[in-house]
Amino acid sequence: MAQPPSQPPQGGFGAPQDQPPQQPARPGASEAPATPPAQGGFGAPQDPREAPPTPQPPQAPPAGPPQPGYGYPQQPQPGYGYPQQPGPYAQPGPYGAPAAPGPYGQPQQPGPYGQQPGYGYGYPQPQFPGAPGTPPPGGASRNPFKGKPALVVSAAVAALLVVGGTVWAVSGGGDKKKPVAEQSAATGSASGDPANPGDGSGDGRKDTQDLNAGRKPGEAKVLWYKEAPDAPGSGADAPGMWITDKTAVKAAYKQLLAYNVGDGNPTWAPVTFPQKICAVTRQQSADGKVVVAYMSGTSDRAKCNHLQQIDLNTGKKGWSLEVPEGELFDSTLSIELSLTGRTLMVGRSQSGIAYDVDSGKKLFEKKHYGQACYPAGFAGGARLISVSWCDASQANQHDEVQELDPATGKVKWTKQIPKGWTVERAYSLDPVILYSTNEDKKHWNISTLNTDGSIRSQVDSKASFDAKCDYAVLDRDLQGCQYVASDAGTLYLPTEASSGPNEIVAVNLATGKEKWRVKSPSDTSMMPIKVENGKLIAYVQPSYSAGGRIVAVPTTGASRTPVTLLQNPQGTAQIEDGFFSKDVDWVDGRFYISTTHLNGNDKTKEKLMLAFGK
Repeated sequence: MAQPPSQPPQGGFGAPQDQPPQQPARPGASEAPATPPAQGGFGAPQDPREAPPTPQPPQAPPAGPPQPGYGYPQQPQPGYGYPQQPGPYAQPGPYGAPAAPGPYGQPQQPGPYGQQPGYGYGYPQPQFPGAPGTPPPGGASRNPFKGKPALVVSAAVAALLVVGGTVWAVSGGGDKKKPVAEQSAATGSASGDPANPGDGSGDGRKDTQDLNAGRKPGEAKVLWYKEAPDAPGSGADAPGMWITDKTAVKAAYKQLLAYNVGDGNPTWAPVTFPQKICAVTRQQSADGKVVVAYMSGTSDRAKCNHLQQIDLNTGKKGWSLEVPEGELFDSTLSIELSLTGRTLMVGRSQSGIAYDVDSGKKLFEKKHYGQACYPAGFAGGARLISVSWCDASQANQHDEVQELDPATGKVKWTKQIPKGWTVERAYSLDPVILYSTNEDKKHWNISTLNTDGSIRSQVDSKASFDAKCDYAVLDRDLQGCQYVASDAGTLYLPTEASSGPNEIVAVNLATGKEKWRVKSPSDTSMMPIKVENGKLIAYVQPSYSAGGRIVAVPTTGASRTPVTLLQNPQGTAQIEDGFFSKDVDWVDGRFYISTTHLNGNDKTKEKLMLAFGK
């Protein structure tokens, strides 16, 4: 019999899950033929799972009520431009019906080509209704050739040439909101945005507009606001934001810019790199060190292989080095950076190199191992995690997750992921919480691991989650989800809402069951940021005419009423709402928003960073 909602999935990672009745085919909908795998070349095996097929337009979010969670087969939505049909779960759920065999723990018939690939570069991956990793529209992967041998890289480049115009059109997206007029460089502000209040460091001139004029009682102050440096017409990444007790540091195109957290005045002169920034450590060391990677040149063959250590407190450059190429097909066309303690992990396409963050000294390499297992992604912070793809193009193709000792690279434990499942994200590293997908079965799974890598629990929820994850078309980008929070016993995820308020769901990590839900106090979505002093800190997003707010939700006790910590002013709602591709943080009672992508439009002054406080 099917398990009722009050009971957790049985059997750990791989337990059979309930399935709803089959739905009739939608009019005009058809399945694309399977794509044959890339042929193996010299050295590393090809990964048919990630070879780019013919790009398809982005899909619209599913309509209808929240979709079932892990363990339910998901039905793909029609492509862009097709009439949208009601979702398959508008009817009562399948509880009480006979359980169909789930994807885990049961013999599976190997498909002719293994797992099928996602969309081409610049398009979102196919998402499953209810999947918690659904990315916002726009914004291509920052690491397009991660883990791809030469033939796959060539195919991806070909896809780029075909869809280049569309890639530009969807790049740098973010929340699903209507555009806001930007300030013209020649004519002044169309939206009321100031040129660059404070010190005038953005474009070399000051502006007398007072962003706090007309501030209502109880509203926060705009501490400062900055506009972005010029970027090329093709756009540029702005991938990093770090906050210390004195300085807010922002990466943009070729520069690191530093501002005093209280008044926005420069704390040190901008650091300019010879070429564009291509990767950064999301984390900072205990003493305020980060590492930035920049390109070796501007040609199509340029590598993301130059590293520079930076002191956030002073802006001084520390050590620098060039990351060597790996073995055959193991390149630095793009890399990933993470910090775990004093260890910097540099992820190449099929391996990783660890360096001491203080000296730049090489510590170890994480190379291919066992039965053709190649590292495809790393996650750092509380722990150092490696995710590898193994036996690509073979009948036993699967993922493996390992915890590494950050000082030596020694493997602490290995978790083999069931065949057909791909580890997409690491929601947390303390404890380890993994989000995985099965594209063939249209399932998703969120698993919490014990300290030895065994399964602690799996999320059992019928909610439709949306953690606002970066696109990872040809790249794992394990830590690319913005709005997810956790503590030792609870995972906090936002539900998806196409309009109106959403909810934050608290999931018990011991059982995988929902503990409680709290509804947004506004007509906009409320998104979890972090857990602080026993309270969940969340960002209630702004609208075109109302400022956002920071709230605290009690994680214990009977009350779940959000308490407002900071109400952003209505007068700057259009500026706040205009950050479409953004990063946010709450530190020491101040709230920061910054862009993660520059569109390079010379006719407008782009937003870079905005800070609120009391």
